[in-house]
Amino acid sequence: MESFAWFASSDYWLGRLVFQRGLAGLYLVAFLCAALQFRPLIGERGMTPVPAYLRRVPARRAPSLFRLHYSDRFFAVCAWTGAGLALALAAGAGDAVPLAASMPLWAVLWGLYLSIVNVGQTWYGFGWESLLLEAGFLAIFLGNDKTAPPVLLMWLLRWLVFRVEFGAGLIKLRGDRCWRDLTCLCHHHETQPMPGPLSWFFHRLPRSLHKVEAAANHVTQLVVPFLLFAPQPVATAAALTIAVTQLWLVLSGNFAWLNWITIVLALSAVDGRLVAEAPDLPGPPLWYAATVTAVTVLMLALSVRPVRNLLSRRQAMNRSFDPLHLVNTYGAFGTVGRVRYEIVVEGTDEPVAREGTVWRAYEFRGKPGDVRRLPGQVAPYHLRLDWMMWFAALSPAYAAQWFGPFVERLLEGDRDTLRLLRRNPFPDDAPPALVRARLYRYRFTTWRELRSTGAWWDRTPVRDFLPPTRLGTTPGGGSRAA
Repeated sequence: MESFAWFASSDYWLGRLVFQRGLAGLYLVAFLCAALQFRPLIGERGMTPVPAYLRRVPARRAPSLFRLHYSDRFFAVCAWTGAGLALALAAGAGDAVPLAASMPLWAVLWGLYLSIVNVGQTWYGFGWESLLLEAGFLAIFLGNDKTAPPVLLMWLLRWLVFRVEFGAGLIKLRGDRCWRDLTCLCHHHETQPMPGPLSWFFHRLPRSLHKVEAAANHVTQLVVPFLLFAPQPVATAAALTIAVTQLWLVLSGNFAWLNWITIVLALSAVDGRLVAEAPDLPGPPLWYAATVTAVTVLMLALSVRPVRNLLSRRQAMNRSFDPLHLVNTYGAFGTVGRVRYEIVVEGTDEPVAREGTVWRAYEFRGKPGDVRRLPGQVAPYHLRLDWMMWFAALSPAYAAQWFGPFVERLLEGDRDTLRLLRRNPFPDDAPPALVRARLYRYRFTTWRELRSTGAWWDRTPVRDFLPPTRLGTTPGGGSRAA
């Protein structure tokens, strides 16, 4: 072991253990999201079908196992296989086999999820998808308890969480003015994509506390990440500070697994000696040391473009620079909305829309709809349709590819699509004759309004998003206005 002291150290045993088990748990969530939602989104009859996408996009831009074969059954097998393997690794399967067998297990997990992301189109265009893949690629080479953790890879994990946090901090300083005057969080809790059960209460905190939140965010994202590279126990303190800040975000809203993967990445920097005496793990075999060294060189070389992006005044958020998502750039909420808009989708069984037509609303699982319903806790699960409905409310351009097919499936009474929703207002009847969508302005009620009405939201009509529409054929396919 002494001859490899520069390469591996048992002191990192706890960081590796927490990271690998936590990452496997998040892989499990991601594969479950894919298995339970893919048919109506990207399946053969989905809103944006995979086969059509593969015909349009060359393989070099989107490498995927589904290039060899695609069917809904095959996709389901891949997703459920990934979920099962992730569960096994979370339970410790990676430590129960030799090192040479543990690495392929993580590689299969990464390859399966890469194949899904690269055909997921707009539904998988979120930063936490690339973050999971980048972290998952590093996990392949972290080894197991048959050898001491490789120091180079453990530092690459710190480099990753540094880019996540520092990138998010810079995009805020360069973006919306409210981050500089510390007022963004006076609006964010109300206008964020997917509020949680405590978001109403966070929004109602005093303005002075919102400013403290914003200032603390700047410190955590712009100063603390540098301390991850300091000697222990400073690095541990920095890691725990990041983790606590992310838990605050977990309480204040739903951001899929973004906060949780940031937490497990940060905890990889915790010094295991603070918890227990480091186990005496054996040194690495030569082939393993050579592989890890080569991967480290590759990752550092691929970091050049993300670093340039960090330093650029035109910094981009959540961008992948290679189709394998190996080293990416991250960031969130460079701009914070002051007003919340929501699309309410409604149907009627009346064949013609009149002034007195009774419209019944579809309720989504996560996004606001019924003003009396308290937002739920859904993260780390990712409700992809609900998130895209938030983007669609910002601009119809975000919904250009999929909103028409979505309405068409509601008019058909498509079971897979309806399973994505919390409430189908036509459960026992035939599908609606007409569907429409209206844009509303939503705001959190005040304490007084909540006590008097029992409503968490107040909403005001803005305009029609989609006029009353019936099922029919047009040159472009899908539905047509009534």
